[in-house]
Amino acid sequence: MPVLCRDCAKLQTAGDTPWSRCVACGSPRSIAHPELQMLTIAHLDCDAFYASVEKRDNPSLKDKPVIVGGGRRGVVSAACYVARMYGVRSAMPMFKALKACPKAVVISPDMAKYSRVGHEVRDLMLAASPIVEPLSIDEAFLDLSGTERLHHGSPAETLIRLALRIEAEIGVTVSIGLSYNKFLAKIASELDKPRGFSVIGRAEAKSFLASRPVSLIWGVGRAMQAQLAQSGIFTIGQLQAIELEELIRRYGSIGDRLYHFSRGEDERDVEPDAPTKSISAETTFDRDLSTIEELAAELWPLCERLARRLRRNGFAARGLTLKLKTGDFRLLTRSRRLPAPTLLAELIYRIALPLLESEADGRRFRLIGIGAGELADAEEADLLDLFAPEMQRIAGVERAMEAVRDKLGAGAIHKGRGWRKDAPALAEDDEDD
Repeated sequence: MPVLCRDCAKLQTAGDTPWSRCVACGSPRSIAHPELQMLTIAHLDCDAFYASVEKRDNPSLKDKPVIVGGGRRGVVSAACYVARMYGVRSAMPMFKALKACPKAVVISPDMAKYSRVGHEVRDLMLAASPIVEPLSIDEAFLDLSGTERLHHGSPAETLIRLALRIEAEIGVTVSIGLSYNKFLAKIASELDKPRGFSVIGRAEAKSFLASRPVSLIWGVGRAMQAQLAQSGIFTIGQLQAIELEELIRRYGSIGDRLYHFSRGEDERDVEPDAPTKSISAETTFDRDLSTIEELAAELWPLCERLARRLRRNGFAARGLTLKLKTGDFRLLTRSRRLPAPTLLAELIYRIALPLLESEADGRRFRLIGIGAGELADAEEADLLDLFAPEMQRIAGVERAMEAVRDKLGAGAIHKGRGWRKDAPALAEDDEDD
């Protein structure tokens, strides 16, 4: 059986006696699998990325619990593994996180820094393979088919060298999952964090999945889990016992996915140019807000921020989604499809405001967000409306404001609607999905 050292990528063979230490470097860290040298699809995920970057930049935090998040009113964006030992998790309300881990060091997110580091990691991925499909700022799929001659070794060897290079040159650690498709590679990368390297081969895929919960299947959210539970289906193995035609009859088009994924079958390619699906902006309030006046005042700067992000990424919005989170953490979304693509903040606001007004019924809200979906090319935006004098004026004003911001900074100019003494500068980070 092939065995790879996790600390020097030395390839060895396990005999009858267990392989304990690398003959080249003495490391006890290894990965062994019968299909190790044949698998080519990987998922790479940085470990507790935001918190790891902060610890890298401040060595005094090395052994301390670190939470990256938006203050007591916000939520946890990332938690280091020390904090996770206390039960802190991403997306947990900050007050709950601090109750679980009162000695945690809380750091406000620095998205611009994380983006820079994320691109450094991405550049090293691209040096390993040109076929990289980013999923977020700190994770991606890689297809290493045909890279053996270039890197003088199997994809598994290349991935170990990549992980070591990221750790040495950038100062963050990664976990890697290796398999024969994206679905299983993603699952494998979660099996041994942090600094993990796990493999799921063809021979054991079906048996490996059998005992796992149905929630592990991509696309099976809470609603689908509840629907499956009504039929007594809780594990992937139970899905494996049902024929394709029956799953489609019961659950429609998702039945096809349930059938194939439950058997470890996923025909999706790694797509290096996978399109951005949405761009959004959101904010968590320092205190719960309930009146339409208060909420609308928060909505407008988000519309400006969203329009700026659309312009920077070369997109326009065909659809908009308003996001609200109540004081008791219930999430509400309301969507509207636009008659034509736009990237004007004023039009985004005019369409989002009625959605907000319909929900502002006295309930208290802790978060508001606005997102653009069904993205179109920016060149398709606001073409027909430019014949209307009002639209010409709106577009002209926004172009002039953007020119000022480009020259003097994002907070240099505001519309009267968005001006207040504590108005924050427009954020420069992107929240693309």
